[in-house]
Amino acid sequence: MARILITSAIPYINGIKHLGNLVGSQLPADLFARYMRGRGHEVMFICATDEHGTPAELAAAKAGKPVAEYCAEMHDVQAELARGFRLSFDHFGRSSSLRNQHLTQHFAGKLDAAGLIREVAESQVYSVDDGRFLPDRYIEGTCPNCGYDSARGDQCDNCTKQLDPTDLINPHSTISGSTNLEVRETKHLYLRQSAMREKLREWITSKTDWPVLTTSIALKWLDDGDGLQDRGITRDLHWGIPVKKGDQPWPGMEGKVFYVWFDAPIEYIACTAEWADAHGKPDAEWERWWRTDKGAEDVTYYQFMGKDNVPFHTLSFPVTILGSGEPWKLVDYLKSFNYLNYDGGQFSTSRGRGVFMDQALSILPADYWRWWLLSHAPESSDSEFTWENFQVSVNKDLADVLGNLVSRVTKFCVAKFGTQVPAGGEYGEQEARLIEELRTRIKDYAACMETMEVRKAATELRGIWVIGNEYLQSAAPWTVVKTDPERAQAMIRLSLNLIRVYAVLSAPFIPDAAAAMMQAMGSEDWAWPDDIAKAMSALPPGHDFTVPENLFRKITDEERAEWQARFAGKRD
Repeated sequence: MARILITSAIPYINGIKHLGNLVGSQLPADLFARYMRGRGHEVMFICATDEHGTPAELAAAKAGKPVAEYCAEMHDVQAELARGFRLSFDHFGRSSSLRNQHLTQHFAGKLDAAGLIREVAESQVYSVDDGRFLPDRYIEGTCPNCGYDSARGDQCDNCTKQLDPTDLINPHSTISGSTNLEVRETKHLYLRQSAMREKLREWITSKTDWPVLTTSIALKWLDDGDGLQDRGITRDLHWGIPVKKGDQPWPGMEGKVFYVWFDAPIEYIACTAEWADAHGKPDAEWERWWRTDKGAEDVTYYQFMGKDNVPFHTLSFPVTILGSGEPWKLVDYLKSFNYLNYDGGQFSTSRGRGVFMDQALSILPADYWRWWLLSHAPESSDSEFTWENFQVSVNKDLADVLGNLVSRVTKFCVAKFGTQVPAGGEYGEQEARLIEELRTRIKDYAACMETMEVRKAATELRGIWVIGNEYLQSAAPWTVVKTDPERAQAMIRLSLNLIRVYAVLSAPFIPDAAAAMMQAMGSEDWAWPDDIAKAMSALPPGHDFTVPENLFRKITDEERAEWQARFAGKRD
């Protein structure tokens, strides 16, 4: 049994997340976590809400609420939606926790002691009309790199280039829209990323199994232009983690907070500590996942995120970990995703464009969305959500293939042989061929899951469903029963066992449907079918089963047209 640590990028607190956010990190991470648990491994799957920085302040101001109150409410909303999509987090924490505050201040103190933090007097954009400095998302303008006209003061969403507010062309305040801006001097702390450049290069280039998307982005930011630049890690904001050296004041930094992208990745560690606290466990229980001197040397750590988060996780966060000089666990594998687009444009939380998690669950159960999103995951390139493709894929894969097989087998058996697994006949050549093909395909499916090739895994699983239907169509027990009922019983006995196997294999993708199939088969045996021949006899003759409710209904043309029109505009 291996020990598997999984973190997905923590979502900003600024509103309900859209489907692009979901498929870019949390959902594939959940797929992997469920698979690894199903194979018997010890898994720790961690996520949280990212509650600091300008996104939180701006969203709270828009909602007319104190930022702390807003964050608490939105954490509960996001946690409930995560449960709705069956995201199996071991803990869903908050970056505003005391655990994260103390750990962030701890790391800052260690980095300063190591000579990796310097104080800089810098020029920063000040809004005369707003009476304050404009860090990060308090300022927008045109990206100097790609020309995108809605780039933020910390990063361009279009080209992923990290920016400073002073880099923007034609900037304006996002608070008031004012262009009455001027540059004033202020002091901030900078993380000396440049001093760790070669150590980072050595570490990144050693990851020969990482996706090309991940390493290409990391190396681009390592070498682009003048190379990796030092990064400001403090901000002139009211909401955030106060700047301290461990538990000591930081002279000259009074009233400032740490930059959200400094504290947010540290929350992965803090969240695991929050899990221990929530379950009344001692610190040793979370430290065994993160401290290589306290048990984490045998942990394999996987991160899941969208491509816009890669620079922070391959550069800034590793600098924090390595620079501390302490034995913290570094990521072993970083799975990154491109963007899921929406009907010819980008999903956007801040701009309210696309289908959002609450809206999705209001019209269809989670499994429909999970299947489509994972089977169309934007791995090698950006992918696009269209209502037409969604309807066709769901109707074909879930209703016509999987749902149809389950319905046909169980209803036929009840009609001809009753509600127990029939005992007649023996498996013949047709069944032997199916079992052999299943053995090969399950091996291929498992290989895709092990290497986190999400779309390929979905394709393999779909193929496994298809060959079951092909067997049923070829064997035709509804015809054979007329002349050889014993033979028909053997076919149906195998098919009922196949439904249980499908439940096990499908659980990472469609957990609710898998649970319904397993319940209908009257079984609680979720063991992986390592021995497929044995698995196809796991439900013995005489075993009780039931006919499940319709697993998947088809989406009608009328529904598709209605939803397409309903979600064509901007979310309020």
